Amino acid sequence: MTNRGKVAVGGVAVGLLLWWLTSFWIAILVIVGVPAVAYLTLDPSQRARLRRVSRKELGR
Repeated sequence: MTNRGKVAVGGVAVGLLLWWLTSFWIAILVIVGVPAVAYLTLDPSQRARLRRVSRKELGR
């Protein structure tokens, strides 16, 4: 399993655990908010590089 796959499985597990422990909206806020905050903490050159890499992988 690739590292990206492990992260995805871990994210789903954390999301389900949060959903079970808290309300649905708190779990959704964490699942959506954490990646959004991580993206916003990147500087502009890192964001451009991330977008460029993502587009290349979509073209496969």
